[in-house]
Amino acid sequence: QVQLVESGGGLVQAGGSLRLSCAASGSFFSINAMGWYRQAPGKQRELVAAITSGGSTNYAGSVKGRFTISRDNAKNTVYLQMNNLKPEDTAVYYCNAHLVSSTGNYEYAYWGQGTQVTVSS
Repeated sequence: QVQLVESGGGLVQAGGSLRLSCAASGSFFSINAMGWYRQAPGKQRELVAAITSGGSTNYAGSVKGRFTISRDNAKNTVYLQMNNLKPEDTAVYYCNAHLVSSTGNYEYAYWGQGTQVTVSS
């Protein structure tokens, strides 16, 4: 059993900042890639940022230069620092992690519960 627990969402004004956290807990051997997705009303879920176990990162073009993804492997936690937030960033943000099972050496994708980020104009 694995849980990804998110925190840090909230309501901010345009230009403000938020820092999202997602901590993995439970039974697993290791975590490969981790990432953040978001889903706005009426839109499909989209990848915002991802980070490999080695620290390589990728960002959606819409957030480059404003968002920073990082991870603390010792804490099994991924972060998303969001600066200069815009109203179009408003969405439910979901963390994602690809975990290697403690037995069988299989990789499974897990999702956090989602946290609301609302940016007012």
